[in-house]
Amino acid sequence: MQELNYDENSKVLNPKDEVISFKCELQENLQKAMKKFVEEHPNWDQYRILQAAIAGFLMQKGFQNRDLTRLYIGNMFSMNFKD
Repeated sequence: MQELNYDENSKVLNPKDEVISFKCELQENLQKAMKKFVEEHPNWDQYRILQAAIAGFLMQKGFQNRDLTRLYIGNMFSMNFKD
């Protein structure tokens, strides 16, 4: 398992946001699909995909939080929300 090194995407994160790195094992098919998607969509990277996926999952499960919504929308549409 390889540790993810997170390069901050200033389009999505507020300067005051904290970034936490974590280790994550992916099934090979999922990793290949993500790699192919990133190659075909250069404005996306693995970190943006994971952030959007986790935020989207939590929102679908009923977790309501304004910052989470901003993160999800920001990742999906490359938006920068300023306070």
